[in-house]
Amino acid sequence: MIAGWPDHPLTRLSGYYRTVVNNRVAKNKLQLLRSEKLDRLAWLVHAFSTRIGGVSRAYGGNTLNLGFTRQDSRAAVERNRELFLKELGVANGRKSWPLVALRQIHSDLIHRVDGMRVDRIPEQPLAGDGMVTDTSGLLLAVQAADCLPIIVADRKRRAVGVFHAGWRGTVKRIVEKGVGEMRKHFGSDPRDLVAAIGPGVQGCCYEVGEEVRTGFEAQFAYAGSLFREVKESDPVREKYPLLFLTARAPGHSEWPVKLFLDLVEANRRQLLDAGVLARNIDAMAPCTACHTELLFSFRAEKGITGRMMAAAGIRK
Repeated sequence: MIAGWPDHPLTRLSGYYRTVVNNRVAKNKLQLLRSEKLDRLAWLVHAFSTRIGGVSRAYGGNTLNLGFTRQDSRAAVERNRELFLKELGVANGRKSWPLVALRQIHSDLIHRVDGMRVDRIPEQPLAGDGMVTDTSGLLLAVQAADCLPIIVADRKRRAVGVFHAGWRGTVKRIVEKGVGEMRKHFGSDPRDLVAAIGPGVQGCCYEVGEEVRTGFEAQFAYAGSLFREVKESDPVREKYPLLFLTARAPGHSEWPVKLFLDLVEANRRQLLDAGVLARNIDAMAPCTACHTELLFSFRAEKGITGRMMAAAGIRK
């Protein structure tokens, strides 16, 4: 529960996720979400950001936009990132952990980040949608505003990965490949991995086209269970069906069908297929499209919105 804000929707969500806030919280106080399963790892720093807090004015009030978007100023985003690092406890004013981000391209490209120092971070971020590391003292981050941010941590090998999974990355099996990268580089046993699927658009709101279902059916035997069909209703059409007669048998045009994808379940299944135990997966974060008062949503806000971050790092 968010102290001092009992009517907030997060107070009605599952206990898998909680906000990291001070005891007395104002509505404009920067707020983060954490997975309780990941929170049990004392060596791990992690969080999923929200829109609450920050200094950006481009998206209503003071918001924590962490992406360099067209509508926001670079100075505001850089200040927001400073506040984010401070809230995570990895910045003390003069010195902070390096924040390593990507130029995300909806791919299955995953980079190993190793031995990085502030003076060696490239000016232009690497292209890809996943990173893994076992190096302490740096923060890996992916951005999202509907796509799923996913954090995976090896509780025994002290290694971590962060991944950005939209439908394109998911159909390319990015999180399943991410587990494989952790096995290859760090010797991770999937049974030792703990994963958290962060806030993203969920099956209640994620309408997609038929081409998306076709892509999933070509890759996954269980693809049929990931999609939900909903027929549109029209009160006028129901009351006056003769107005909609056509020459096609049986005499009426078909009702339009909307198709919804459960992206969370798709990525949960990939983690299971990769060997991660079901009890070690958090998949109860809120839907971005349902909670725009708390989270950025590209779809719900018609493309004019900020970006959140999922970040994780290893304490020294």
